[in-house]
Amino acid sequence: MSRQRKESLKPFLSVIILLMTLFSTVFFKMEVRRKGYSVLREFRSYKSLKDQVRLETIQYAKLVAPSRLNKVAVHKLTLQEPEYGQVIRISDDRVALKQ
Repeated sequence: MSRQRKESLKPFLSVIILLMTLFSTVFFKMEVRRKGYSVLREFRSYKSLKDQVRLETIQYAKLVAPSRLNKVAVHKLTLQEPEYGQVIRISDDRVALKQ
């Protein structure tokens, strides 16, 4: 290539480099925005799952509450409340009769 032809291509190449830089800047900004939306969507999903776990923990606590277990044992299983002296505690190698 001749020197004159190289000189005539320099403005064209500088415009192409400038346009590529601008397009890549716009592309990267769009990607950042897109990733931000996906992070927001995943955070909302995480938050709803966390709330669901919290609700299930509360439901579990209600199901295994001593008062509820006592009520189920008395009404559905027809068990009776233990009377004084009916429960014998065993400690180590001897029987503790006194309660």
